[in-house]
Amino acid sequence: MAARIIVHSPSPTGGRKVHADGEILGVRDIKEFLRRLGLDSDDVDLEDTTLIEWRDGGPTVWM
Repeated sequence: MAARIIVHSPSPTGGRKVHADGEILGVRDIKEFLRRLGLDSDDVDLEDTTLIEWRDGGPTVWM
C-alpha cells in the first residue's frame, strides 16, 4: 500500500509541498488529515513510512 501522505522535496526557497490522498495540503493540515483518519496526531510516528512518504529528508528537514 502506498503512503497516504507524501511530503515532497524541500523547495529552493524553503518549505515543502504536501499531498494527502491526492489533495494538496499545507504542512499545518497534516495533523487535521490524521485526525480525519481517526488517528491522534500526537501518537503518530512521523517517520512511519507506511503512512507518510518523505522525499529527500525526513520530518526534520525543511531547509
